[in-house]
Amino acid sequence: MADVTIMGAGVFGLALALVCARRGARVHVIEKRHIGGGSSGGLVGALAPHVPENWNSKKAFQFDALRGAESFWGRAATLSGIDPGYARLGRVQPVTEDALALAHTRAGNATDLWQGFATWQVIRAQDAPGLPLVSPSGWVIHDTLSARLHPRRAGQALAGAVQALGGKISYGDAPPKDGPIIWATGYEGLHDLSADLGRPIGSGVKGQSILLRHASPDAPQIFADGLHIVPHADGTVAIGSTSERDFADPASVDAQCDTLLARARAVCHALQDAPVIEAWAGVRPRAKSRAPLLGAWPGRAGHFVFNGGFKIGFAMAPVLAERMADLVLDGRDTIPEGFGFSAV
Repeated sequence: MADVTIMGAGVFGLALALVCARRGARVHVIEKRHIGGGSSGGLVGALAPHVPENWNSKKAFQFDALRGAESFWGRAATLSGIDPGYARLGRVQPVTEDALALAHTRAGNATDLWQGFATWQVIRAQDAPGLPLVSPSGWVIHDTLSARLHPRRAGQALAGAVQALGGKISYGDAPPKDGPIIWATGYEGLHDLSADLGRPIGSGVKGQSILLRHASPDAPQIFADGLHIVPHADGTVAIGSTSERDFADPASVDAQCDTLLARARAVCHALQDAPVIEAWAGVRPRAKSRAPLLGAWPGRAGHFVFNGGFKIGFAMAPVLAERMADLVLDGRDTIPEGFGFSAV
């Protein structure tokens, strides 16, 4: 039975801890703040696919991750007794007139690329399920592959599942001296890695989001010109998010949240009177390649890196955790092309 230490209790660290514990390892997660203390403790929780075109191995890998998400999060819920708020309810996107032809082409692509598991359709806006929305053309894209979860509850579900399997979670920032150590420490970890290797590996991108009180628990999420509107099962709707490369305070919120709210209410009039419950800000870890970064830490024997979830961390963590466990526990490198150090 292996002893594995994971630094960081975000979605990457906790998903890996659960996978390693299920494979029989003794797992210890060390977190310096709290569960989901970084960007994993946000509000939005949109698990959305790439558009079905220009298919490549990365897009195929993400498709497989989305297809397997229900069983992963269901297992976490069963072990922990905590509902992570996962549901594959799809997504609706307004379409402009000049994008209609491309939307129809992508519908045909999805028939082949999504292998009958999910659909991508162009339908009248008034026929779309869920919250009524404004579309400049009167048409929307409705896909049935997108899903949602509640980020904070998902983190608690993972932590509870790890502990149910005998894993340990403690608080601090000092790793042990022995045994494999996996660094899943978010954007700060990417800065440390860049400093250690003497070249830019990645950085942080700040995002702000808001949470409204509005009950539409069974409605699909909306994606409108970069804006996410995600109804959750607890009677809230999350709105996000900004992308800020330059920032002084990683946790501060400002007038950009007001802009998010105004845009959401313009797209979805049902949210006009929905009260704001919370405004949140955090920093997402973005590797230089934009893809998640996995592998052995160059020059540090017994140390590994599992980082760079950026905007797809919750979607990709379950399948990437399996690949990291292959490497750490079994010494097998099954990391997909484009996700290793050679890509940055």
